[in-house]
Amino acid sequence: MTIRSVAVLTSGGDSQGMNAAVRAVVRSALYHNLKVYGIQRGYYGLIHDDIREMDLRSVGDIIHRGGTILQTARCKEMMTPEGQQLAADNLRKRGIDALVVIGGDGSYQGAQKLSKLGIATMALPGTIDNDISYTDFTIGFDTAVSIVVDAINKLRDTMTSHERSSVVEVMGRHCGDIALYAGLASGAESILVPEMPYKVEEVAERMKDNFRSGKRHSIIVVAEGVGTGEEIGSQIREMTGLDTRVTVLGHVQRGGTPTHNDRVLASRLGDFAVRKLLEGESGKACGVINRELVTTDIDLVVGTKKPFNKELYELALRLSQ
Repeated sequence: MTIRSVAVLTSGGDSQGMNAAVRAVVRSALYHNLKVYGIQRGYYGLIHDDIREMDLRSVGDIIHRGGTILQTARCKEMMTPEGQQLAADNLRKRGIDALVVIGGDGSYQGAQKLSKLGIATMALPGTIDNDISYTDFTIGFDTAVSIVVDAINKLRDTMTSHERSSVVEVMGRHCGDIALYAGLASGAESILVPEMPYKVEEVAERMKDNFRSGKRHSIIVVAEGVGTGEEIGSQIREMTGLDTRVTVLGHVQRGGTPTHNDRVLASRLGDFAVRKLLEGESGKACGVINRELVTTDIDLVVGTKKPFNKELYELALRLSQ
């Protein structure tokens, strides 16, 4: 199939670097003399035909901006065969040959369905959770970790001043990578993630040991998939009697200026997706493994749980004395 035009959409939860990826798709497509279209509000906009042609100026001055200029939305209609067929029909009606989807696992599922309906598709990993398999890192993860580390640095200053401990709840319902990387980078005393079993009693005992040895503060990083920070903080207070405060970082982890790592990753992946479409590939997920760009059949990626980095987790344990 000859590719003459390509569309791009962002779907699911937003992540820093999505704009850089959109920019790369648009400018790479234009470089290769393709028409390029932006789809507003993800699959919802695709099903409701909210599609606009884009040019170089459409993506000017966005590489440094968080969020997504294309906006994003959840779309239950895309979960139905009727919605999927309507989405494919709208692309064909406009003469759009290929689609680049930027998002997480749910977005990948939509791309997978469209691929089976004959639409040339590429999926890019746009999610702060770093929970997409067959890629070492996702777009937005580095920025989210940096935001959490910065917050913990600030919390540690005030916790030390008042001899308090802090429980920091971060995003990660099914994947604990934000908690793991941010906890290791900030020297947290305990890191609780859904992939590893834990006992609050052991966390509390470690805190008491630290205070007995002269330490006057502790940072406990909790991925939301483990439980709420308030619940865990309350249990720790009861078990230790220590002044323990809870901070829920919430959606601040999704916002802000993307780091240079996320901008570079997004730019590489966006261009890579367009080039692979022109080479005739389809139904693939783009990722980076050992710093090399790769494509993987999307059927293998969808629904596959990413392995947890136990080596990094054990390193954090060893260093949290």
